[in-house]
Amino acid sequence: MFTDSGAIGLTIVLIVLIVFVLIILVKSVRIIPQARAGVVERLGKYQRTLLPGLTILIPFVDRLLPLLDLREQVVSFPPQPVITEDNLVVSIDTVVYFQVTDARAATYEIANYIQAVEQLTTTTLRNVVGGLNLEEALTSRDQINGQLRGVLDEATGRWGIRVSRVELKAIDPPHSIQDSMEKQMRAERDRRAAILTAEGTKQSQILTAEGQRQAAILAAEGDAKAAILRADGESQAIQKVFDAIHKGNPTQKLLAYQYLQTLPKLAQGNSNKLWIIPSEVGEALKGIGNVLGAQERGEMEDSGSSLPAEDNSRS
Repeated sequence: MFTDSGAIGLTIVLIVLIVFVLIILVKSVRIIPQARAGVVERLGKYQRTLLPGLTILIPFVDRLLPLLDLREQVVSFPPQPVITEDNLVVSIDTVVYFQVTDARAATYEIANYIQAVEQLTTTTLRNVVGGLNLEEALTSRDQINGQLRGVLDEATGRWGIRVSRVELKAIDPPHSIQDSMEKQMRAERDRRAAILTAEGTKQSQILTAEGQRQAAILAAEGDAKAAILRADGESQAIQKVFDAIHKGNPTQKLLAYQYLQTLPKLAQGNSNKLWIIPSEVGEALKGIGNVLGAQERGEMEDSGSSLPAEDNSRS
């Protein structure tokens, strides 16, 4: 019976030793994931910073604090009321991009770095926007972002945090100001539309007048060229007729006869009420009369010479 109780006690001791060894192994061996960092305290004092990988700790002597995320983090803060230079209250939403670069400083230099970044962003934003009026605040987001980033990065550097970007997600002015701005924008759009319509009408009229002027110029140039071509044609025709007449060597009688044939054509038409005969026509008529008188005298002489012959034959 004594033997059985001793065996049972020995078994219990062995089980306790095995459990104790397992607990020691679990507390001694730690695996740090990628993009994480852990701070180790030995007897309550900072000992070292653990990097990703396998590490061994001394059980009951070393203590591993909660792991810190080394990746870039994005934190969106709730809207903050900010008073502008012209005493208007605007609500501004901010988004901060930051990254933990020193796990030791982020653990011991600041109690809650996220809350610290939020409060620092709020105070800096009020200082920056407080020196701007509403219109400047709405149109100077890049300038505000740059100033916020510079102040935050300088202040959070000793906390082991690097602020990479600060963005203003929204700037909401009061509703009354929004209504006034909408009316102003609507009036500005109407004014621009009226100006564009007037400019279009003016340009259309200018183009129409320019087209009509170009058309009139082209028509006048066409008429001038046509008149020149007709005049050239008539000149060439007259020159050819003149050359033909001179080559034919016409007599004065023929020219006078042609002149007489042309006179009736001059009198044709309802508008020809009065026309003047040049002095050369009298000389032409005189020449034609002489020709016709000579022909008649010749015929009479021929007829007179034939009559006595008949009488003689009869006798």
